[in-house]
Amino acid sequence: MKTLIYFCILSFLFSCSVSKNYNPDKKYSPEQLQQDYSFLRQVLEKKHPSLYWYTPKDTMDMYFNEGYKAIQDSMTELQFGWKIIAPITSAIHCGHTSFSMSRGWNKFIRGKVIPSFPLFLKIWNDTMVVVYNLNKKDSVIKKGDFITSINGIKSAELINIMFDYMVEDGYSENVNYIRLSEAFPYFHRNIFGLYKTYNVGYVDSAGIEKHAIIPYYNPSADSIAKRKAFLKTIKKRAPSKKERIRSLQFDTSFALMTVNSFSNGHLKHFFRKSFRKIHRRNLQNLVIDIRANGGGDINNYVVLAKYLRDSSFKVSDSAYSIKKNFKGFTKHITSGVFNNLALIFLTHKEEDGNYHFGFWENHVFNPKRRNHFNGNTYVLINGLTFSASSLFCNAVKDQPGITLVGEETGGGWYGNSGIIIPDIILPNTKLRVRLPFFRIVQYHHIAEKGIGVMPDVYIPPVYKDVVNGVDTKMEWVIKTIRDTKK
Repeated sequence: MKTLIYFCILSFLFSCSVSKNYNPDKKYSPEQLQQDYSFLRQVLEKKHPSLYWYTPKDTMDMYFNEGYKAIQDSMTELQFGWKIIAPITSAIHCGHTSFSMSRGWNKFIRGKVIPSFPLFLKIWNDTMVVVYNLNKKDSVIKKGDFITSINGIKSAELINIMFDYMVEDGYSENVNYIRLSEAFPYFHRNIFGLYKTYNVGYVDSAGIEKHAIIPYYNPSADSIAKRKAFLKTIKKRAPSKKERIRSLQFDTSFALMTVNSFSNGHLKHFFRKSFRKIHRRNLQNLVIDIRANGGGDINNYVVLAKYLRDSSFKVSDSAYSIKKNFKGFTKHITSGVFNNLALIFLTHKEEDGNYHFGFWENHVFNPKRRNHFNGNTYVLINGLTFSASSLFCNAVKDQPGITLVGEETGGGWYGNSGIIIPDIILPNTKLRVRLPFFRIVQYHHIAEKGIGVMPDVYIPPVYKDVVNGVDTKMEWVIKTIRDTKK
């Protein structure tokens, strides 16, 4: 595990009004941090169904021991989370085993604009392209420039270091390229620390390699006020919560269904109503965009699959936990008592010694008859297509008339861990670590363990489209539909 280079994250927070009940600068003693760390290790070793699925036990033990030894001094909650907990959760290679800050921290930081590295970057492979500069008056590094290094660390090495603090299913790293692309300043600040200036290597539009010293982004009180006013304006004209989760739009030759989550949004009603509308319009082309779908309720993905599948299917070949409850740790598990009661009725012990969730292993789902869609379906996917949405991709892949378009999903194709995913709340710092309780092996999986669901048509990022804000994948689908219609 790589050590953090520099930690001075919290100095900028003194200008903010501090919550009466929370002090972000509070430091916990090494003994308190070691207690939290040992407690987390104990829970993971006893309850996590896939702790050694990708990382052998002896290697995982080594990581655990190194993390414990790294606790030498007092740390704040933020430092402990990013310096110690993040590398351990990353080593498990389970996309559902991630850490988050305490509720106190989240309440404290809400609405605040804080200093950071100033550049937002689109990142793929070892390529880093500037898409936005928070320092609007900085005319040195421009949109479209290639970043080759930051503070002496080359782009490829920089990405590899940052990935050591991020989680993914198996080795499907595409999700983390997108996470970095969406929030590079956030991850760079938390992993490397905050600097007043950065030495940045870049290649400009003329292809000339250069270096520049650029200042960090330090929002003034005036800019913060302007941002709050802007957010109020956006909020007034923003789509409803349901519309942000799912929407249906029509073009003359196709319907576009966007499903950003399989949680909430009254999705069963939405799917029923949407496919009725599509049927009445007699459309033969459907585009389903799940590129921002991080998963949710398995039942909802099943309903959508039933409108598209041409044959019966199951959710999993196996779905099991290694323990029957959270005994010994219940008071430190969110909804622990409720989950313990539910598991009594949901699982049964089999000869392998594991506790199987029989419904998801055995129940057969049949295609919908009414308003079933039989035309051409294009499913847009990428690294953020995760968890239940990757299960959906497996359910519809290789079906006649269905084409997965885009990039490898972040969710594992062979399987992942989830179904019930409470938080472990660490006793002292109150940091939260997600604990998936069941291991799922996908129904009729055809992939090696460790990769995401692969698209039928692979469309990687294209430099000119990134710079110009063009949706390359959607443009390909629209062109394909129109060319087919000719």
